[in-house]
Amino acid sequence: MRRLLIGLTLAAVLASALSSPSARPSAGARVNRFDERAAWTFLRRQVELGPRPAGSAASGQLAEILRASIPRGRYQNVPGGLRNVVGTVRGRNPRRVVVVVGAHYDTKDLPSFVGANDGASGTAVVRQLARTIKPRQVRPTLVFVFFDGEESPPDTPPGDFERYGLRGSKIAAGAFRQAEAAIVLDFVGDRDLAIPREERSNRLLWGKLRAAARATGHAAVFPPRDQGVVLDDHVPFLRAGVPAVDLIDFDFPCWHRPCDDLSAVSPRSLNAVGETTVALLRRF
Repeated sequence: MRRLLIGLTLAAVLASALSSPSARPSAGARVNRFDERAAWTFLRRQVELGPRPAGSAASGQLAEILRASIPRGRYQNVPGGLRNVVGTVRGRNPRRVVVVVGAHYDTKDLPSFVGANDGASGTAVVRQLARTIKPRQVRPTLVFVFFDGEESPPDTPPGDFERYGLRGSKIAAGAFRQAEAAIVLDFVGDRDLAIPREERSNRLLWGKLRAAARATGHAAVFPPRDQGVVLDDHVPFLRAGVPAVDLIDFDFPCWHRPCDDLSAVSPRSLNAVGETTVALLRRF
C-alpha cells in the first residue's frame, strides 16, 4: 500500500500513550469470541516461512495452507499466475448480499523481509475469523478473501503502485461488486496499535466499527480521528461502489523494513482487532 496524504497527526503522542497494554479490554466488555492465541500461532507460522512475495514458492505454500484451513476454501485466479484464496460462511439470510472480509497474504519483495505486521497480521486475524464464525451465526453470508499481489512487483515506480499493485483485490472487487460491505485488515498487529479512520473509508461503516469497538472494550484502539489517504486493498471495492473500510495503522515505523518481525507485533493487538471485527459482523 501507499500513503498519499500524511498530514499533521497526533501520532507521536499516541505512540507513547497507546502502547500495547491499551489493547486490553475494559472491565465488563463482552469479549472472548476470538482466539488470539490461535491467530498468533498462525502469524508465527507465516513468519517461519520466510519472505512470501507474490508468485514465490513460500507464497504458494501459504496459499495451500489457507485454502485447506478455511470453510469452503477455493482459489480465485489473478492475472500473472497469482491466486486469491476465498472461503465462505453462510449467513442466516441466504438472499442477503455478502460482506467481504479480506487481507493480503503476500509480502513486499525485499531481502529478508518477513512482514509480521504487513501481511501476516491481517492474514492471521481474517483466517481465525473464518474459522470462528459458524454458519448462521450472522445474518449476511461472509466471504473471506486473502488477496495475492497486493504489493507491486519489484522496481515498480512508487507513483504506479495503484496501476501495478492491488492485483488480487481488483479481481475480488469485480467478482463481489454487489457486496453490502468490504472490511480490509492490514497492519493490525503492531505493538503500539492505533487505527484511526483512513480518509476514504466509508463513514457509516466506520461508525459501526467504532460502536463494535466500544462494545468490546477496545475503543482506544480505534481513536475518533482520521489519518490520510492510503492506497490499499479497500480501494478497488470503493471504485466498484462497495462501502469499504481499511483497518490499518500506517504510523508503523517498520513499514517495508527488516524490523517488521515478531518483535514488532503483539497477540494483544490481534485480539483487539479480532474481537471488534466479530462484534461488527454481528451488527449487519
